[in-house]
Amino acid sequence: MTEAPARTAFGLIFPPRDAWLAKAPPEPIIEPDLPIIDTHHHLWHRTAPTQGESWEVPAFRYLLHDFLADCATGHDIVGSVFLQCHSMYRASGPAPMRPVGETEFVAGIAAMSDSGGYGKTRVGAGIVGYADLTAGDWVTPVLEAQIRAGGGRFRGVRHSAGHDDDPVIGNSAPGIQPGLYLRPDFRAGMARLSALGLSLDAWCFHPQLPDITDLARAFPASNIIVGHCGGPLGYGRYAGQRDAVFADWKRSIADLATCPNVSIKLGGMMMRLAACDYLALDAPPSSEQLAAHWRPYVETCIERFGADRCLAESNFPVEKMGIGYAALFNALKRLASGCSADEKTAIFAATARRVYRLDC
Repeated sequence: MTEAPARTAFGLIFPPRDAWLAKAPPEPIIEPDLPIIDTHHHLWHRTAPTQGESWEVPAFRYLLHDFLADCATGHDIVGSVFLQCHSMYRASGPAPMRPVGETEFVAGIAAMSDSGGYGKTRVGAGIVGYADLTAGDWVTPVLEAQIRAGGGRFRGVRHSAGHDDDPVIGNSAPGIQPGLYLRPDFRAGMARLSALGLSLDAWCFHPQLPDITDLARAFPASNIIVGHCGGPLGYGRYAGQRDAVFADWKRSIADLATCPNVSIKLGGMMMRLAACDYLALDAPPSSEQLAAHWRPYVETCIERFGADRCLAESNFPVEKMGIGYAALFNALKRLASGCSADEKTAIFAATARRVYRLDC
């Protein structure tokens, strides 16, 4: 893959640097027999720049064989959940229906995986796609099309709400405005999503966490999964504000955790938290170093939500900009080292089975 630009750019996605990743000393796999369901990864073949990025990303492929190569680095990855990433949308037809192409694409890969010809990992056992929930009642036909396209694997929608006034941050999607989860049109769509038994993967930055709490209390029967430890930010106007960011994030997380219908994913902070400048490092951080950076956030999530509402995620290939798959899950296992055996089973697989209704 092509080398990344020679400057730090948190919040932007570029191809992983294979030669740089190879400089990491091999690590023994911690608890190699612990089953893992990776609850957050992407599959794509990008042939054009991602909207909003400030440099051109060359062709960047991360498909079944690429993901399986990462899974084969030592951990016991028994299954995975694909997360929406604007991949393979339909090129024509009604605009609201175009995201169904992503589910069709992943369902095909999942069927390949289920054949057994690619190993034991059930790739795409759950699929989280996209539908514009601000369409309100009109979103129902799109959701129904997504369910059909998923072949029994479609589990819900990710509708991102990450917004910050600082242009350096880079919002989670083009056109995002503040207060998305508070809007009446979004909540009308949320009602349709929940009526079909589907979940919401909520993704925002830490200042918007109270909006998720408000949403969760307005829809107490809905299944809401919060990604990337709630999106703490550490660059742009938040650079040098580590203690203030953590305090603000922790207050919001404590309130959010009182909502029993909310679960949270552990991981996904390599890019936005900006705890280490991986573009300036000679080699990737070790699992011990990454665990030290992430410890306050992950341990707080486990403490507040409990293991039965925490899920492990890789966020690959995004996190692969800064660390390899084996070291990433070693870091997460280090962060769960104080948990009981049952709690580790929950964090790394059992919670995923329940929350995403998986059979892997």
